[in-house]
Amino acid sequence: MTGDPKPFTFRSIALPVFLPALLFATGEGAILPIIPITAHNLGASLALAGLVSSMVTVGTLAGDLPSGAVVSRLGERRSMIAAALVALVGIGVSLLAANPWVLLVGVFLQGLATAVFALARHAFMTTHVPLQYRARALSTLGGVFRGGWFLGPLVASAVITATGTPQSAFWIFAAACALAAASLIVLPDPERVAGRERADTADAGHRGAQRTTAARKPRHGLFQAIRAHRAVLMRMGSGAALVGAARSARITLLPLWALSIGLGEANTALVIGIAGGVEFALFYTSGHIMDRWGRLWSVMPCLLGLGTGFLALSFLHDVPGRAGWFVAVVLVLSVANGLGSGIIMTLGADLAPRTQPASFLGAWRFASDGGQAAAPLLVSMLTAVASLAFASGAIGVLAFLGAGILARYVPRYVPHRRRTPNRAPELAEGTREGA
Repeated sequence: MTGDPKPFTFRSIALPVFLPALLFATGEGAILPIIPITAHNLGASLALAGLVSSMVTVGTLAGDLPSGAVVSRLGERRSMIAAALVALVGIGVSLLAANPWVLLVGVFLQGLATAVFALARHAFMTTHVPLQYRARALSTLGGVFRGGWFLGPLVASAVITATGTPQSAFWIFAAACALAAASLIVLPDPERVAGRERADTADAGHRGAQRTTAARKPRHGLFQAIRAHRAVLMRMGSGAALVGAARSARITLLPLWALSIGLGEANTALVIGIAGGVEFALFYTSGHIMDRWGRLWSVMPCLLGLGTGFLALSFLHDVPGRAGWFVAVVLVLSVANGLGSGIIMTLGADLAPRTQPASFLGAWRFASDGGQAAAPLLVSMLTAVASLAFASGAIGVLAFLGAGILARYVPRYVPHRRRTPNRAPELAEGTREGA
């Protein structure tokens, strides 16, 4: 090719990359608040309704295990189409459920589909986006998912009000899955578009030979990836699990705290909704910080802010003006979490092998999702045996522990340079050429 190298841009891939993710996340967000209500309407006790609702997280955690192999074999685009079809099957089971146990199976299938869909998009960003844009790209992807989870309940509220039945939320998810699959089929394949752009930024013969060689390399499964990268998964993965735990604890602990101080349902929803808006507004800022100054400048404010907020909250339950203090702490937690938007996906992409990253990313996401799944159980257990304030303080300590782990190991495994670590010199070349 002659002329100046063509720099990497998101313009040609933004729509096919982000639109399916937004559609899928909007559909998922529509059903999340409705699952326990639907289970209760089918005769479930409160405990069983909570179990059914937790199957989204449990299904996602279980789906992290095979999702890397699925994406490696099928490719990102076909994996997401298959995930949308599996979600449709789960939605069908949920709509036809005559008892809570059948609904549980349907919700579990939807969690499995979520794991495959999210990992496929994560793997695409890891493989095709140059390093200097990676954090902004993955933070934007995280912002798209958060935007969908924010829009979904609003759409569900309007549809349920019009139809008078909470089951209509599952039809929203069905329509979103169908539209996401259709967009994946109709829109240009972003893998091919990104491949062409990367070819424009490099020596065609040299890079083409590298891609051909990489394409012929054998694909590795999840357990091979765990064995090959067990040291980094044990060290960085434990930090990622604690990030996931601190974030997930907010979802369980903050509504319980508002209930315990008598804030009221409407005010609780308003405060948490505003906090969600603050988090959403910061997703691109987080990516810019990571790309400009390094990953630690995002993850440390995130974890230190979460730890400080939870520890402060543990001392504010019975003080005068506790409602105002609660609002202040919620805003601190939302800013801290927003500044860490995309950090788990970005670190996973940084650590993943340059070729065939999907299996490693499956193991990486299993670690972070494991922390997310364990945190609500930990909050419930500590609240039962001690108090809600004790549970809040414990989560704060875990956040500080995660900050210590990542402060030690991020500089070792993900040094901030204008080029990539030595383990992936070919990606460094691509980054320099695309600069």
